[in-house]
Amino acid sequence: MSDTTRTVDGHRIKLTSLDRVVYPSTGTTKRDVIDYFEAIAPTLTRYTSDRAATRKRWMSGVGTAQDPGDSFFHKNLDDDAPSWMRSYAIRHEDHTNRYPVLDDAASLVWFAQRGTLEFHVPQWRFRSGGGHEPPDRLVLDLDPGEGKGLTACIQVAHWAREVLESHDLPSIPVTSGSKGIHLYAPLDGSRDAEGANVLAHTIADQLADEHADLVTSNLRKDNRVGKVLVDWSQNNGSKTTVAPFSLRGRLRPTVATPRAWEELDEGLAQVELEEALERASAGLDPLAGLLRDV
Repeated sequence: MSDTTRTVDGHRIKLTSLDRVVYPSTGTTKRDVIDYFEAIAPTLTRYTSDRAATRKRWMSGVGTAQDPGDSFFHKNLDDDAPSWMRSYAIRHEDHTNRYPVLDDAASLVWFAQRGTLEFHVPQWRFRSGGGHEPPDRLVLDLDPGEGKGLTACIQVAHWAREVLESHDLPSIPVTSGSKGIHLYAPLDGSRDAEGANVLAHTIADQLADEHADLVTSNLRKDNRVGKVLVDWSQNNGSKTTVAPFSLRGRLRPTVATPRAWEELDEGLAQVELEEALERASAGLDPLAGLLRDV
């Protein structure tokens, strides 16, 4: 049956079109996506709880290489969102957005029912009563330009690890589920978002200076050909990064997945839905050990 009602965390959620194929290349259905988010919720919500969630939705699935399908980012909480879903308002320069907070399986399932595949969050948390805490983590997004791929990102990740350690920042890699690698490092709350962004920019510039043949820290797209961009900008207080263990809207159901450093030299590839669930079930989440306060 394609339509049903499921009780998740005590909340009844109507689910529709469950047999619709979301990832044509693998036959992965909307039911598979919803089941994934319900099962992965205890692990994924470590990284989304108390954070403003931006969602990326594919109303008709991801499509194919020839027709990638339509997607869009959604910031505001949906007008018909259930009353039990937590949210906070953020005042921007000329408008206010109300963002949901993803701290349970029911919220993930409700958004997956509406076509969400990707959940993106900032590096800071809301504090009780509004406003937000200083960032508790720093992220570097290693994004390969034309002519480069995951192998080049692995080399840059090792270099970045050394530079981060010189700042007393241990790090863990996350294969992004897209093309590259994210590196996360814990912050102690002594820097505001601007300070974290400056630090990330400094680290990226150092890597670009020391390895100019392969690395760029310049965000302009025409500077990325044949190089790996170390994108420092996602530490800006208004920017977000796809959450670890979120699905990605790629041709296959890949997942942003924390990895042990040893894995980077073992024929590394992006992780797909089934393997991500297996890893989480087996407790293979090295990022949890690093970001103990999340």
